[in-house]
Amino acid sequence: MKSVFAYSMAGVCLIALATPTEARAQDATQDDAPAVYQSSEIVVTTRRRDELLQDVAVVVNPVTAEDISDLNLRDFTEVQSLAPGLSLSSNANGIGGNAQVRGVNFDINASGNNPTVEFYFNDAPITAGVILQQMFDIGQIEVQRGPQGTLRGRASPSGAITVTARKPDMFDWGGYTDWTANDIGTINLQGGLNVPVVPGVAALRVSGVWNTGEGDRVKSAFPTVDGRDPFNETWAGRVVGVVEPTDWLHLEGTYQRTDAYRRSFYQNESFSEVNPLATPSAVPIEAEDRLAIQNGPFRIRQIFDIFNWRAEAYFAGQSLIYQGQHYTQEIRSTEPTDWGNFFPDTDLDQVTRSNTTSTSHEIRLQNDMRLFDTLDYVIGFFDYKNETPTSLTRPTAVRLPVVPGVPGLDGGLAQVVQTPIVRAGESHEQSFFGNLTVHLGDFQISGGVRHIDYRETNGLMINGSSIPSAGQDDTHWIYSGSIQYDITPDVMIYASTGTSYRPGINVVGDFSLNQSALERSFLALPPETSESYEVGLKTSFADGRGTFNIAGYYQKFENFPYRVPGNGVYFVNYAYVAPNVVPQVASFNFAGAVPVEVKGVEADASFEVIPGLNISATASYSLGKIKDGVIPCTDLNGDGVPDQVNSAPSLTDLMAAVGADNISACTVNQRSSFLPPFTATLQGDYNFAVSGQTDAFVRGLFTFNGESQGVPTNEFDDVDSYGLLNVFLGLRDAEGGWEVSLYAKNLLDETTVLTRTDPRFTSYQQLGFGGFGGPTGVIFTGPTAESYTSTYTGITTTPPREFGLNVKFRFGSDK
Repeated sequence: MKSVFAYSMAGVCLIALATPTEARAQDATQDDAPAVYQSSEIVVTTRRRDELLQDVAVVVNPVTAEDISDLNLRDFTEVQSLAPGLSLSSNANGIGGNAQVRGVNFDINASGNNPTVEFYFNDAPITAGVILQQMFDIGQIEVQRGPQGTLRGRASPSGAITVTARKPDMFDWGGYTDWTANDIGTINLQGGLNVPVVPGVAALRVSGVWNTGEGDRVKSAFPTVDGRDPFNETWAGRVVGVVEPTDWLHLEGTYQRTDAYRRSFYQNESFSEVNPLATPSAVPIEAEDRLAIQNGPFRIRQIFDIFNWRAEAYFAGQSLIYQGQHYTQEIRSTEPTDWGNFFPDTDLDQVTRSNTTSTSHEIRLQNDMRLFDTLDYVIGFFDYKNETPTSLTRPTAVRLPVVPGVPGLDGGLAQVVQTPIVRAGESHEQSFFGNLTVHLGDFQISGGVRHIDYRETNGLMINGSSIPSAGQDDTHWIYSGSIQYDITPDVMIYASTGTSYRPGINVVGDFSLNQSALERSFLALPPETSESYEVGLKTSFADGRGTFNIAGYYQKFENFPYRVPGNGVYFVNYAYVAPNVVPQVASFNFAGAVPVEVKGVEADASFEVIPGLNISATASYSLGKIKDGVIPCTDLNGDGVPDQVNSAPSLTDLMAAVGADNISACTVNQRSSFLPPFTATLQGDYNFAVSGQTDAFVRGLFTFNGESQGVPTNEFDDVDSYGLLNVFLGLRDAEGGWEVSLYAKNLLDETTVLTRTDPRFTSYQQLGFGGFGGPTGVIFTGPTAESYTSTYTGITTTPPREFGLNVKFRFGSDK
């Protein structure tokens, strides 16, 4: 943990060398030239039309193409460094990704295709796993906070993230190359070419990226099965075409393919590092070591194909817009399941195959010219279909007995029983929506509604046996409303309210062949609803050189799907070990439908101090709490309070506690999110001319994360406050033709444990020794369920320090 002094100095450096996300300044080219402040406003499409950011009565964090380039953002998860309170992550098994904001968690394995934060690519909804990849040739990203759904796509309770690919220039040739290499093995090469096929009528833009490296650099401490280092490689390409045959018709199409491979390990740490009473590990591991105890890695292959198309027709001051998209996900993953590394010389892997297909259509009518100088409107229809077939094999280890002096009876593996599991799921959502804004002088009053019709079917087969599952057939209305008042041209206040809805979820991962009614209630949850209230202030000052915005909100959820983090909770799992179905101790991240209340404040400010010197800061505070919610828990003593346990219970103790329910339930009042309530960023940029043709720059980004409380049942996973400092130094062509920079990410080499599980354990079936005889020469008894608890916990940490070089070249329309 770095000292407060170090963080204070980092802040001082950034204030001296600062950059905004909401303004870009022109450099003074002559020492004796007068100071000219020239801020360019960001244009956003939050309300389905182009508007200046400061004129929109919602909280939006734009991430421009310049931000992505200037801060060397390569992986989409790095966008969270520019949007405090936002957390982005990809699942270790490669099946999807997660986005969290405004005080509530989201887990793709729990909520599936019904996220708390919806993603959009070129105005069409898309799953997070497709987006949380390597970025290239992006036009703009907008992080929109608060309930969404009356203006675009799907309803989401906490926000939306829109991603727009860079579009072709219709008149000029152009292109770019961008090359990055660092000291931890990463090479990232990307580029694009703009081709005006028929100037003013048709144009193409072709771009792509190749990225290779060692990921988070976590290696195996015991590489007995697969001794290779971590590795990742991504190839991705995109073609965007635009045709405008007349002045009233615009046609656009995009195709993108991503092919990604990853070999990685789940990081571990000795439990004795945080618990002095814990048994020391035979091989001590600290967080700074970046080591895992699994002998084999996760191996993941992802192939994504996106087809995105759009047509716009303009007539009589109105626009008729059709937006369509079809994308497929092909995912193959091999996931180690011997979390305690009890069988160090054997692969004990779960192999998963997932093929998702999604298609969406949206047609809407909206005005280009304001009706009667007073009204703006949007009305439309949305259709979304999703298919998620998944198959996997779940291994169950059967262990030999230990009989001293008898060859072969040394406690090794007798066999690994593979249980085939097939899950099928289809969903179909249709909705009608509309929004109307009335402009009355300095007032704006806006309101919108959406009617949602959602249907879902799903099925689960385990070892050929059908497991009961519930489909859905539901309809729901949501609404939004806001009022905005411009006190002066530079000061605006607003108040808004809105509701949201998410279909009930089916949590995937409990493959027991004997599920109880209570167990199933933590797997199939009812629909979630929420209502939100927000007030805000937006200001600009010093002739537009500075801005300050602040908003406060309150949101109340019913049936929020709270998924137990970390190891999950212990339950009795009934697995197939031929020819019987046998119980064993297992853990899983079940979910409970709970009431949640969230309160928060978000603020941002920017200021152009002098021409070429700019600063900006953004902060977020959000605290969500479960109010008397019933959740799955480990409750071995039966007092209704979740236990704090540091080792897996025996099957006898667990079955005595849960009975025929297989699992326990507890009523709790606790946080709904394990992210730090307070986060903030400070940015800076100083540009100055070193010659008539060359400029120099210093950029900085400091991200601060406050203290956070982890899982209430884990007293060792709380996180202290920490900060990450990124610094960039370089030279560039004054006309934008080239740029060379040196950079350091996590300059202070901050290594903080962000999450920590209970000690890792392995469940298995144990054979007994019944004497000599039989066809094998040995008589076995059993098997009986056993578990082994290791001396290591699973952790995640801050990214490793990275020193790198970045070189860019641009020509034509890309300059």
